[in-house]
Amino acid sequence: MLKKLGFFIVTICLLVACSDAKPHLEEILERGELRVLSRYGPTSYFVQGDQLAGFEYELAQQFADYLNVRLKIIVPDSLSSMLTQLEQGRADMAAAGLTVTPERRQRYRFGPVYHEVTQQLVYRAGTSRPSDITELGGRILEVVADSSHVENLQLLRQEIPDLYWAENHELDSSALLELVQLEMIDFTVADSNELAANQTLFPELRVAFDISDPQPLAWMMPASEDGTLHREMIAFFNYLDENGELDKLIEKYYGHIRRFDYVDTRAIHRRLITHLPQFHHLFKAAGEMYGFDWRLLAAIAYQESHWNPNAVSATGVRGLMMLTQATATELGVENREDPKESIFAGARYLVQMKSRLPDRISEPDLTWLGLAAYNIGLGHLEDARRLTEQNGANPDLWTDVREHLPLLAKQKWYSQTRFGYARGGEPVRYVDNIRRYYDILLHHQISADSPPVTPATSDPIQSLPAAL
Repeated sequence: MLKKLGFFIVTICLLVACSDAKPHLEEILERGELRVLSRYGPTSYFVQGDQLAGFEYELAQQFADYLNVRLKIIVPDSLSSMLTQLEQGRADMAAAGLTVTPERRQRYRFGPVYHEVTQQLVYRAGTSRPSDITELGGRILEVVADSSHVENLQLLRQEIPDLYWAENHELDSSALLELVQLEMIDFTVADSNELAANQTLFPELRVAFDISDPQPLAWMMPASEDGTLHREMIAFFNYLDENGELDKLIEKYYGHIRRFDYVDTRAIHRRLITHLPQFHHLFKAAGEMYGFDWRLLAAIAYQESHWNPNAVSATGVRGLMMLTQATATELGVENREDPKESIFAGARYLVQMKSRLPDRISEPDLTWLGLAAYNIGLGHLEDARRLTEQNGANPDLWTDVREHLPLLAKQKWYSQTRFGYARGGEPVRYVDNIRRYYDILLHHQISADSPPVTPATSDPIQSLPAAL
């Protein structure tokens, strides 16, 4: 009888304690801090110089600002540890490019879907490419433990009993991609967005085939979450959809990633060693004078001349920044093949292009639009911006203008413009290429006669987004 009475008293106490528990959202607001689990990587969270960046980081920061609280990022040692900490309530949510799967739905609560990815089997160029999943026998397939990749492989094993793989409890997906690049393992599985973001770093990687249909990504919360944070999360994503901020963020981090060009990427990796060191001090000096990240200027020069100071085109433009004679004269350049004159003039010219655009345009769109004007001319860019506005899109957003620039090559559209015909697809490729080269430069240490310059010791251009 006493045991039953004791049990009854404990139960009453637990019920009272539960009734006194604060709602999850109220707890966060009183704490003044949103605790978010994430992971280091080009698609989630990374440090660039003295700034924090990454798609998931920026999205989480916007959510924290929406709640009017601080953001605290927690990076566990592994995915397994992240899931454990989430279940134990050590964080409010996880934002790490996590796939929504049936098994995870049984253990966690998910927010709204904000992106989709496809799982891909990755191998190294020069090795035998399997045509399907049955051809992996005798070779090493390694994946991240407790990942959605494991869940998918387990489903595939039901049809292919001989399918085997190793689960790594210590390394993340980016590290396994590097092991494939180094030929330490034969295959891994990666999400399509992560592979695209890493291919500039690992140019030998190839996709053998997709092993899943497109899968949704969403933020994850403990199953015990009482719904208050979840409801606020839904309202937040509805807000992002209405004002277009989610699309802007996706374009910012993924818009410039085009089809992987193996030859092009290998070429810039070689020239990082053979050509860039002799010019990087000039890029730094010009960047400091005109307010640019020196690596952005270097990316422009690589797109223009592949860092060849004696480059000459069929149309007569020449030098590192490939200046026309008219532009060189306007900028006071005496010798277009002089590296210092060319780099400083190119930076000055980009400043001019940006200064002639409306003040209301914010970064990074101002820089991308300025680069397009640098390539095609301000008049043609303004024609494209007018067409953009005419079609109900935003002429101040690069992602919108980017879609309308190719129309300048079609008579139906250029006949309506002031400056007429232009090969509008060229500035689109031009800006996309520069953004890719800028990404590569951000992730590589540049050696020279002077002490090496690394991304960690140089300040990125003010307000320009951290690249992947």
